[in-house]
Amino acid sequence: MAETAKYDVVVIGSGPGGYVAAIRAGQLGLKTAIIEKDDKLGGTCLHVGCVPTKALLVNAEIYDYFKNAKEYGIVLKEVSLDWPAIQARKARIVTRLAKGVEFLLKKNKVEIIHGFGCLAGPGRISVANGKNQARELVAKNIVLATGSEAKLLPGLEADRKTILTNREVLDLGQIPKSMIVIGAGAVGVELASIFHRFGTKVTVLEMLPRAVPLEDEEISAELEKSFRKQGIAVHTQAKVEKATKTAGGVAVAFTGSDGKPQTLEAETLLVAVGRAPNTQGIGLEKTRVRTERGFVKVGPYMQTDEPGAYAIGDIVAGSPLLAHVASMEGIVAVTHAAGQPTEPINYQHVPNCTYCEPEIASVGLTERQARDAGHKVKIGKFPFAGNSKAGILGAREGFVKIVTAEPYGEILGVHMIGPRVTESIAEAVVAMRLEGTAEDVAHAIHAHPTLSEAMGEAAHAAVDWPIHI
Repeated sequence: MAETAKYDVVVIGSGPGGYVAAIRAGQLGLKTAIIEKDDKLGGTCLHVGCVPTKALLVNAEIYDYFKNAKEYGIVLKEVSLDWPAIQARKARIVTRLAKGVEFLLKKNKVEIIHGFGCLAGPGRISVANGKNQARELVAKNIVLATGSEAKLLPGLEADRKTILTNREVLDLGQIPKSMIVIGAGAVGVELASIFHRFGTKVTVLEMLPRAVPLEDEEISAELEKSFRKQGIAVHTQAKVEKATKTAGGVAVAFTGSDGKPQTLEAETLLVAVGRAPNTQGIGLEKTRVRTERGFVKVGPYMQTDEPGAYAIGDIVAGSPLLAHVASMEGIVAVTHAAGQPTEPINYQHVPNCTYCEPEIASVGLTERQARDAGHKVKIGKFPFAGNSKAGILGAREGFVKIVTAEPYGEILGVHMIGPRVTESIAEAVVAMRLEGTAEDVAHAIHAHPTLSEAMGEAAHAAVDWPIHI
């Protein structure tokens, strides 16, 4: 065992929760180290999640514009995809950002330790580097940020060619001719959208009654309508019974919403049925940390039941599995560890973004949740069909929906589907954080012509002042 090193904070995991926590700890003057089991920093989000998928989405969007160039007065004789070049661009983006993470950690005097970090007892961490060598660290505070991994259906095993998760699908050697996607949550619909626009025949199977089931019901209906219009088949209330490899790819047997058995065949199968926390084998049993189905239970400042131990990100029970949530949880945790004033996260103010086509963004309560909570609800809606910038972009699908509470117009939730809405949701988050009303948003002047005008127009509708509808 190598000599023991002592720190104020040790972070296990360098994803968007872990590296942000480490940077903030360094900024607070704490002697900090971060442990990463992989050879690159940035975690799932940077390497096999948020960033590479969004890079592919941009390629898909540009390709879509070129395929429809005639509508914009541009005549192209031929349009084709260079898949290796697309993959190379994605890799360059990821590499550049990973180097940026490393630079920021070093800038803030965070020691980077590569190896598998495991709790060795209260305030102690053992780091194995794969060379039969172990190093022990002692820390006043430990931040667990080990993230999550994709779930697979029983009996299935990812193989990098036919059976895929979010990891394998990003490194395919070629664009598949067909794909079945199991799961219509954010990951499923994003990747369905990407590969459909690249020319893959896509079918989505969702066990629940609607796609993107965590979103407002009207959002789900609009997405399903758009997908079917685009040519993406969507089967809801579809219970998958079995997936079997075939000579040409895979066959999926499922029971449809009508109760009848069906079988679909495709070249590839993407399994997007959720994620499991990476809490196995990290030494939780040697501490007082409590878990629930593998997720760590924490207090308002992300502290576990083990003194000096915090948990953030995808391993936290009840926390949304979102990169931006993990980052803020990391800031809260290390600020609390430093004895500085901080504010617990209000999870009702967390924005959710899904980067399919059309995009989806939301924050706060859905209409059904607001009514179930006993609020006297009033809705304001505005369709992008009435928005001039959407017309200019040729993207007139979707709407903005504001859920308010009478009699004062308090904003309880905002739900968007349409062009660039993932960029517009921040206005709703700020308005809700500042306890704004629909009237406040309606009185805020929105520049013309912009997509953000749709938010203002929905607010006008919520206070019975609709202008462009």
